[in-house]
Amino acid sequence: MAIDRPLTERIRPGGEGAAIAAYEKAGGYEALRKALAGMTPQEVTKLVTESNLRGRGGAGFPTGPKWSFVPMGSDAPRPKYLVANADEMEPGTFKDRLLMEEDPHQLIEGMLLAAYAIKADVAYIFLRWEYRLAERRLHRAIAEAVEAGYLGRNILGSGWDLDMFVHISAGRYMCGEETGLLNALEGKRATPRAKPPFPQVSGLWGKPTIVQNVETLCNVPHIIARGAAWYRGLSRSEDSGTKLFGASGKVARPGLWELPMGTTIREILEEHAGGMRDGLRFRGLLPGGASTDFLVEEHLDVKMDFASIARAGSRLGTGTMIVLDDRTCPVGMVQNLEEFFAQESCGWCTPCREGLPWTARLLEAIEEGQGRPEDLERLSVHCKLLGPGNTFCALAPGAVEPLQSALKYFREDFEAHIRQNRCPRRSG
Repeated sequence: MAIDRPLTERIRPGGEGAAIAAYEKAGGYEALRKALAGMTPQEVTKLVTESNLRGRGGAGFPTGPKWSFVPMGSDAPRPKYLVANADEMEPGTFKDRLLMEEDPHQLIEGMLLAAYAIKADVAYIFLRWEYRLAERRLHRAIAEAVEAGYLGRNILGSGWDLDMFVHISAGRYMCGEETGLLNALEGKRATPRAKPPFPQVSGLWGKPTIVQNVETLCNVPHIIARGAAWYRGLSRSEDSGTKLFGASGKVARPGLWELPMGTTIREILEEHAGGMRDGLRFRGLLPGGASTDFLVEEHLDVKMDFASIARAGSRLGTGTMIVLDDRTCPVGMVQNLEEFFAQESCGWCTPCREGLPWTARLLEAIEEGQGRPEDLERLSVHCKLLGPGNTFCALAPGAVEPLQSALKYFREDFEAHIRQNRCPRRSG
């Protein structure tokens, strides 16, 4: 039987999460058995590299090459760590939650394979603190895996040991940034670290560490089980595999769907999300969560893959769209986002700490009818000052992406607020 939706093939609506017996019955842990019985860690990394799996957390870095940077051999520093980034605090994003709640053993097997590839000794699931159901199911799944011999000492008689723990996030957006996460995991303030050194060489407690997104790791068992060519063949673009795409906002059917990489925005929006609600018209969307640039009607036939979305002027990010309709004020929407990012800034660098609250206050003034024409130029200047290369990490550059693109595509809305001294969409 052809499998074209490997990440969600075992998920059923209203399920209680896959227990280990059901997971094994559906072929679960066979990839781990295959790897430990007949593949070296280097061969696992090579197969993942050949599959062209790219990170699903936002940046899209190739997964196999990322693993290859970890020092290997008898003289490599120990212990080595694998961390699943399950913080998922990007507004509009809820894909990893589905995978952890409904098929937790898939994540555990993916982590086992990734840990084997780098010969890690300890693995952590760094979990968003609000994900209580996922926490319970992950704890249960880890206990089942230990009892079955897939975790702990001498896994499946291979002589390799791995301990796995769930660590609850401190509850800040910055905890999702790779190095901020590592600081939080060490019990420190979640601020970013200077790179280099990169975590693959000096990460958690100064030891080699791989930090990988949940969805990325869930792809690994399927690649090991079915091969790189099969995985590449799932896609409609140069980026391999499938992707969990989502849509939120005033669409008819908000949700999440596993579809081939390269599926168009139009197909996701119209066929899967059911189009806009009755009486509403599409104006634009953020294609990959709140920290991506708006795309508009002219982009509906763009493919949802890393290169195509970049050419259109945005980023694939998490692949979870936030849709803007014609009755929602884009100024108010962007103000809400900038206030979120200003609140979540760790305060480590001045442009982010001071610049984001300033942009939020300017947007609030415009939304409340107190804006001035020169405010639009001030906002544009701030978008440049907070752009790539001007801040310590990517929080501020991502935060101003929806703002800079809103000024481009919805400038008449900003100007109407200033001209009318009010939000035109407010009654009274």
